[in-house]
Amino acid sequence: MKTLINRYREARQEPGFVASVFVGASAMAAALWVNFWAIKQATAHAGVGVEDLILSNIPVFDLDGVFVYGTFIVVALSILIIFNRPKRVPFALKALALFIIIRSMFTLMTHLGPPEALYVTDFGDTIVRSFFGADQFFSAHTGMPFLGALALWYLNRREALFFLASSLFFGVVVLLGHIHYTIDVASAFFITYGILHIAQWLMPHDWRLFKSA
Repeated sequence: MKTLINRYREARQEPGFVASVFVGASAMAAALWVNFWAIKQATAHAGVGVEDLILSNIPVFDLDGVFVYGTFIVVALSILIIFNRPKRVPFALKALALFIIIRSMFTLMTHLGPPEALYVTDFGDTIVRSFFGADQFFSAHTGMPFLGALALWYLNRREALFFLASSLFFGVVVLLGHIHYTIDVASAFFITYGILHIAQWLMPHDWRLFKSA
């Protein structure tokens, strides 16, 4: 605990650190609002589902619980990993906000219906709307952990492997559960790679601070 406190004290000495965290947190809050609005719009105007190379040839597996609870577990561990090194926080918040905004834009472009017409789950309306809407392209559950894996690959290989494993795990889960199309999962890796480089270009100071942690 003393080591963690010292890390935060050291981070606060960085010029503009506190302001950058505030901007990142504000951007993240705004991005989440846009995300929920985009999901609502996409779900309200969703078209019909289409054939898929993988989904059309495998049965639907009941993995809703794994999908939802697995998300909560990975999010909790991700928060611990990021906030354990406070110098990572500004870039992480802003990069995640950028990821969410870009994905929301893709969500609004094409109103493709989900692979399954109706999800029968025991979760409440909020969970169903957030996890099982018609926001198909691209898979956030695949892309977001992959963003962490790319950012940390040359900095902390063990943490990077955790994020990579999480990305692959959710990629398999959403396909077996028919929650996303194959193209949603496959494209997430390539789009996320581009998002990281955009974030590094837009926020060079925060990226240098992230690497120094």
